[in-house]
Amino acid sequence: MAAHGRPPLPLLLLSACLYSCVAVRGFKVSSGPAEPPNPPAVRTVDLPAKEEAAAQPRRASGWKLAEEEACREDLSRLCPKHTWTNNLAVLECLQDRREHMELAPDCNHLLWSYKLNLTTDPKFESVALEVCKSTIAEIKECNDEERGRGYLVSCLVDHRGNISEYQCNQYVTKMTSIVFSDYRLICGFMDKCKEDINLLHCGSINVGQKDIHSQGEVIACLEKALVKEAEQQNHIRPIKEECQKAILRVAELSSDDFHLDRHLYFACRDDRERFCLNVQAGEGRVYKCLFNHKFEEAMSEKCRDALTTRQKLISQDYRVSYSLAKACKLDLKKQHCSLDTALPRAREARLSHLLLCLEAAVHRGRPVSGECQGEMLDYRRMLMEDFSLSPEIVLHCRTEIEAHCSGLHRKGRTLHCLMRVGRGDHSTVGSVCQGALQTLIQSADPGADYRIDRALNEACESVIQTACKHIRSGDPMILSCLMEHLYTEKMVEDCEHRLLELQYFISRDWKLDPILYRKCQGDAARLCHTHGWNETSDLMPAGAVFSCLYRHAYRTEEQGRRLSRDCKMEVQRVLHQRALDVKLDPELQKRCISDLGKWCSSKNDAGQELECLQDHLEDLVQSCRDVVGNLTELESEDIQIDALLIRACEPVIQAHCHDATDNQMDTGVLMECLVQNKHQKEMNDKCAVGVTHFQLIQMKDFRFSYKFKMACKEDVLRLCPNIKKKVDVVVCLSTTVRNDTLQEAREQRVSLKCRKQLRVEELEMSEDIRLEPELYDPCKPDISRLCPNVPFGNAQMIECLKEQKRHLSPRCHQRIFRLQEVEMSDPELDYQLMRVCKQMIKRFCTEADARNILQCLKQNKNSELMDPKCKQMITKRQITQNTDYRLNPVLRKACRVDIPKFCKSILNKASEDSELEGQVISCLKLKYADQKLSSDCEDQIRVILQESALDYRLDPQLKVHCSEEISSLCAEEAAAQEQMGQVEECLKVNLLKVKHDDCKKEVLNMLKESKADIFVDPVLHTACALDLKHHCAAVTPGRGRQMSCLMEALQVKRVRLQPECKKRLQDRIDMWSYAAKVAPAEGFSDLAVQVMTSPSKNYLLFMVALSVCVLFLVGLLCGRITKRVTRELKDR
Repeated sequence: MAAHGRPPLPLLLLSACLYSCVAVRGFKVSSGPAEPPNPPAVRTVDLPAKEEAAAQPRRASGWKLAEEEACREDLSRLCPKHTWTNNLAVLECLQDRREHMELAPDCNHLLWSYKLNLTTDPKFESVALEVCKSTIAEIKECNDEERGRGYLVSCLVDHRGNISEYQCNQYVTKMTSIVFSDYRLICGFMDKCKEDINLLHCGSINVGQKDIHSQGEVIACLEKALVKEAEQQNHIRPIKEECQKAILRVAELSSDDFHLDRHLYFACRDDRERFCLNVQAGEGRVYKCLFNHKFEEAMSEKCRDALTTRQKLISQDYRVSYSLAKACKLDLKKQHCSLDTALPRAREARLSHLLLCLEAAVHRGRPVSGECQGEMLDYRRMLMEDFSLSPEIVLHCRTEIEAHCSGLHRKGRTLHCLMRVGRGDHSTVGSVCQGALQTLIQSADPGADYRIDRALNEACESVIQTACKHIRSGDPMILSCLMEHLYTEKMVEDCEHRLLELQYFISRDWKLDPILYRKCQGDAARLCHTHGWNETSDLMPAGAVFSCLYRHAYRTEEQGRRLSRDCKMEVQRVLHQRALDVKLDPELQKRCISDLGKWCSSKNDAGQELECLQDHLEDLVQSCRDVVGNLTELESEDIQIDALLIRACEPVIQAHCHDATDNQMDTGVLMECLVQNKHQKEMNDKCAVGVTHFQLIQMKDFRFSYKFKMACKEDVLRLCPNIKKKVDVVVCLSTTVRNDTLQEAREQRVSLKCRKQLRVEELEMSEDIRLEPELYDPCKPDISRLCPNVPFGNAQMIECLKEQKRHLSPRCHQRIFRLQEVEMSDPELDYQLMRVCKQMIKRFCTEADARNILQCLKQNKNSELMDPKCKQMITKRQITQNTDYRLNPVLRKACRVDIPKFCKSILNKASEDSELEGQVISCLKLKYADQKLSSDCEDQIRVILQESALDYRLDPQLKVHCSEEISSLCAEEAAAQEQMGQVEECLKVNLLKVKHDDCKKEVLNMLKESKADIFVDPVLHTACALDLKHHCAAVTPGRGRQMSCLMEALQVKRVRLQPECKKRLQDRIDMWSYAAKVAPAEGFSDLAVQVMTSPSKNYLLFMVALSVCVLFLVGLLCGRITKRVTRELKDR
């Protein structure tokens, strides 16, 4: 060893006693341990007379320790009698006793002097040369060692793993356990650490009778100083490097048998008996057993401290762990974990370096022996259990531990406490401490095996046994399974906290998810330019790799390079899990930390923080808005990222959207299905709220609707380039489509696929007023005032506002009117109508055009097969249509010439946004009675008259002006469930009792209209149906022709009408007569109409003709007289 510049290192401190015989240079084999040659003389030191006298017998041949007076009492008290004849057996027995507790000082010093003589006697080395002759020849380093200085045995111990010769191995093991129990006896150790021992006050280096035999205490002091130095930022008294190496080498040489770590041996003797009684010493087994019981309540504090010190040494040099160094020796060479010339030797030996290197090999699928992986698992668990084993944590997180996590040292609780503080909303963990935590998590790699994290393992044991029992213990998918059950009934609170604390750090380094790393390492290198597993890059830090991966995961083939199928599935899995908590998205939390505090500080439940950020999207700072926008856009393509929503909607998905979940990529299909089935019986409140929230968020940006974005992206860029909000984009594109349709353009500017998706978006928006901000914002006060308890969904709020239309504020009234105008022209956008009449549409209107659905339903309204609820809804829409001609697109088109011609005065008085309350339609009704309308308009007015004659509610003017009369005179008729003209008949009968002129005028108009067409008078038409068939079958309906036919039949005595028809006709004649009295003709045209429709028409015409003739004759006569008078005047 000296030839290689290494310091002479000590023999292994082993305590195994092997009672075997070794014949060395004429010594006989006996039943006891081999005696060394005659005891050598004590090294020349200044000893007092008493000490010198005590040494004299040792020079005599056959000297026995048992015969020395200094140890006789201790020997008889502590050692079996059969060992007294063998010095080595006696030495072995006595040196395992605490000197200050069990051995007399003189005996203790005598033992030390004897061992000192052994180490310096050349004959001791000659024994090694004889026993290990062939071994020394095979080991070049030992063969080259200088003889006579004790280095040869040190070299043999250093290479004892390569010693195959049985007797040599037994000899080296035995002699080291006896000799090297004091640092002063270890060759070269005192030379290297002399100054440090004095500076650190670890003991005296002088040899004398007053010096207590240390039994490892000095080495323990140096070891504690070494680990403490690594935990301090400013090294006031740094230990020299050569001494550091010597300390670590002593620890390494004592790593296979805990007897050789004298301090730990004495500190843990009782604990060994308590916890590891049946564990055989050797190969580090006792150490491992004690490590496993370190945090047991019964473990003594002094043993726990000694174990912690040794674990810290292992952290600094993995070779201090015999089992780890032995199990992973070949794997370290195979994976080239010790060949990095850029790293200092001390760093290469660190436990973290070994773990990172071998973990990288495992993650990349390279072979690492099972024995080595088992050892790695033990030490990774050790790092997670005790934060103090990581000097970086102790150094950089001291302040945080004292402030938040004091008293939580055991079972990984301190580490999880730091994690909890680190992921808090107002993190008080410094960046350096955060980095140290991240490094420790990377070294321990708990993502690969949850059992490494003891705190997590204990907290989640019950959840794993119930929710994840189908997964093999230790499988990385256990963590994934736990994340899938986060916020479910199976999850317990403690497990939830521990899981999120760990996932917070795993999410910041994609490599800590072993499944993701294994499936995506090739894609990351190809697309994201990543380096090795434990290497970093400023251009692509570990936290940014996942962002790069998910950007490529959702690319289309046209957009370029994409992820492999396996990697894409893993990226989706991770995205789904991270969506459960914004803190699991590093980029989101980093950029939105201020906005989270400003807008979402009160949002503590699962998933609420992201929803809050989405709700305040316009208020966020630009960097945060970009991240939230990108995530929301991603959700629109794959809504399964929102795991909480998917979990809440599971019943609906299973019942109605099962096919949508079968697709590997969602592409917006699942959300569209959920929206379409939003009001199914399987839909629960949580799911409905989640779906509605996502719909509301989609309104903020058209990119948030994936299918709409993909279908209309080019159209938006071309036709609506500067518009971002989805609702504005929909309006822009809808207006373009409508204009092209009305102008009968040769080619639609909006593409077919966009028009189809545009229709879907319009239908979805009609379901909830909140999805139409232009309608919702001006109507908010009205909603709180008039419809406070009405749900928004199912268009119920919109329906409530329609019913309260007369009481709405002007702005809201205007918006509702425009909405109704759109719905009447396109009934598919009338959500309530389409929902209530869904089955009736399938029954009666399957072949009808979408824009004529309401017209079709009206035609079938009185069918026996018509659903009552649908019939009621149709009536509501008819009432709405009759309030304003603009709400009846068929009438508006048919009467586009007649309205400005006859009703211009009404249009001039009304403003553009005001509702006409049926005035235009009333105007057209009067012109219908006067038979002045065009044929198309007349047909539509006839239909309206026929409908309103059966239900007074369809005549808004009558309903408004006669409300008091209806409630006082016709209350019973108005309360009838089925309206068949009862109220109108009641008002006609009680015409004389009507007091209000406006109401009286409306009733008289009804009478006037009924004269024009018998179909307008349902009571009369029903009573005279048979007579019409018999006597007026050849008469064309309309313009009062059938009514005139019945009137003439009434005058003819030979024609016998049905009694009911005759009675009703006579009543109508009386009413008309009264109407003529109370409502004289307002002009010549009205007078002419009254005469022509009068039963005494012939008489009246005769009298008019006679009057005209008389007036003509009188005119002629007067003209002659005036002419004669004028001539006489001229002649004058």
